[in-house]
Amino acid sequence: MSVASHSYHWMKSGFRPAKSRISRWETDANQIIKRSEALKKESDDRLERYSLELRWRAKSGESLKKILPEAYALVREAAWRTLKMEHFPVQLMGGIALFEGGIAEMQTGEGKTLTAVLPAYLRALMGKGCHVITVNDYLAQRDSETMGPVFNKLGLSVGCITSDMEDEDRRIAYGLDVTYGTANEMGFDFLRDRIRIGASAPGQLEQAITNHKTSGKEPLVQRGNYFALIDEADSILIDEARTPLIIGLIQPNDAASVNLFRWSNRATHQLESEVDFVYEPKKRSAYLTDDGCRKVLLMPKPSLLDSIDTERIYKQVEQSLVARFGFLKDRDYVVIDEEVVIVDESTGRMMEGRKWQDGLHQSIEAQEHIPVTAATGQAARITVQSFFQNYSHLAGMTGTAALAEKEIRKTYKVSVTQIPTNRPCIREGSTPRIFKSMQAKRLAVVEEIEQIRQKQCPVLVGTPSVEASELLGDLLSMKAIPHQILNAKYHEQEGEIVKKAGEPSRVTIATNMAGRGTDILLNDLVRENGGLHVIATEMHTSARIDRQLVGRAARQGDPGHYQFFLSLEDELLRCLETSQVEKIIQSAKADEKGELPANWLSFFKNTQSFLEKLHLKQRRDMLKHEKHRIEMFHKMGLDPYLEWTE
Repeated sequence: MSVASHSYHWMKSGFRPAKSRISRWETDANQIIKRSEALKKESDDRLERYSLELRWRAKSGESLKKILPEAYALVREAAWRTLKMEHFPVQLMGGIALFEGGIAEMQTGEGKTLTAVLPAYLRALMGKGCHVITVNDYLAQRDSETMGPVFNKLGLSVGCITSDMEDEDRRIAYGLDVTYGTANEMGFDFLRDRIRIGASAPGQLEQAITNHKTSGKEPLVQRGNYFALIDEADSILIDEARTPLIIGLIQPNDAASVNLFRWSNRATHQLESEVDFVYEPKKRSAYLTDDGCRKVLLMPKPSLLDSIDTERIYKQVEQSLVARFGFLKDRDYVVIDEEVVIVDESTGRMMEGRKWQDGLHQSIEAQEHIPVTAATGQAARITVQSFFQNYSHLAGMTGTAALAEKEIRKTYKVSVTQIPTNRPCIREGSTPRIFKSMQAKRLAVVEEIEQIRQKQCPVLVGTPSVEASELLGDLLSMKAIPHQILNAKYHEQEGEIVKKAGEPSRVTIATNMAGRGTDILLNDLVRENGGLHVIATEMHTSARIDRQLVGRAARQGDPGHYQFFLSLEDELLRCLETSQVEKIIQSAKADEKGELPANWLSFFKNTQSFLEKLHLKQRRDMLKHEKHRIEMFHKMGLDPYLEWTE
């Protein structure tokens, strides 16, 4: 686009950057549609030859920005021929935003999966590999299989990385033009490749990679980090950013260590809160007082603990206190086949293969009376922020990025633009209802579900944890209300459950993930009766995640409704001191049904805002620490991602 054209849109938008971009992209999208219509008379062979010609031009040094209109028109026509789906103007606008290296905020149901094909195809023309990143293996596999035919029609190859793949299969998948996978898998593959290369000075990395290729050693799995397109970008770039990716070195469990984990768990039950120890719920940390240290020192211990120094015993007792008071079964983790599996706080999904560090995981295993696994040291680590900063080009899409725009811009140096919806959104919301007790709230939720079902409308109930979803399910069962539970225990059936969630009078109880990535489709009867009703049974620690749940209703111009049901016993308030919450509950004046006035909502919003600021500070501190660590390793001439040297 010419300078004059840029100036026109800049002035037309009143010199507002986001409005200017939208105006420019809208004009570009209309031109792409005209090009696409002109391709309809061309044969499939001609389309593929045209694609090969574009690839040759890209590799010859022609600007991808110049090729974009032709490439997007080609993808739009290929999508119609293979999937009978054509990109709407707003999807083309989203595709341009993603190519220009930003985060496109596109509402639920606006076709982000199809939109992603546009920039993925264009970037893949360079032959350097393109990574499309989703939140779980199921979506990665589904999207690669669904969109694969579009790429194939244009002569490009598509692969997918899943957690159960061997190295050779991974190598093949990364060698293809477009590779779908999760952030965890791609991050861990990056770290494993750094371990294969071995310790090297950062400035000599390219030479080290060249030497590795010619050394006859096991070849690297990835071929570089050229372009990453992140689906559900806020979930990956923000919510998962507090947890670094770590490859552990197994430290064999000796009898003394296992005894220490089990004894420390028993010892916590002999300690008195505020006398022997202090637990800080806001920080999820515990420390022993002087009296507590004395009591732990004098407690009878197994003889095996004689070989362990006192400082380590104190530290492990503190970890056992954190495990006991800070981590709840069926909220923070589930136990499956005598194995503790972490549940992602923001999505409600199981995080297979992940472990808490510094003996915390083993403390929880001891608490659950299951076999204690070996502790892990660190062989290599990287934060999500650092991993994605390794890519030459980064883009993402989500339905809820605007609320974190400032943090995304500062951390990842990319802009956030809200893309208009294809049809106007007609979602309606009711005033939140607030109750004194959890039980009063749940009874009100059940009553509301009964009323909605009478209208033959489907209901999606969002819960914060596995435990909460199952307790609500028990109440519905007592009332003989048919329902389906979707939580970390049923993740394999996720797609199927969400597909049926839009049927008349269907009740689906879901943890925070609420089937992100899978559309809830409605029939005409449901649309006539008011569409999907979303009931949020708690506010989450982040307003963005509340918005993700609410966004399930009223997709693509459908009608829809949402309402929050809150109580003074909600998990959100567990960050406050127990004594403080008890005083608040005692002072609250409720009606005969246990309901409180609507002005209590400000208390919940203030608590949520406090947690958002706390988590933001944690992410900033982690990023600051990571930058300092990388600088220190650079000065020492070491690889910043490896914790050991050969």
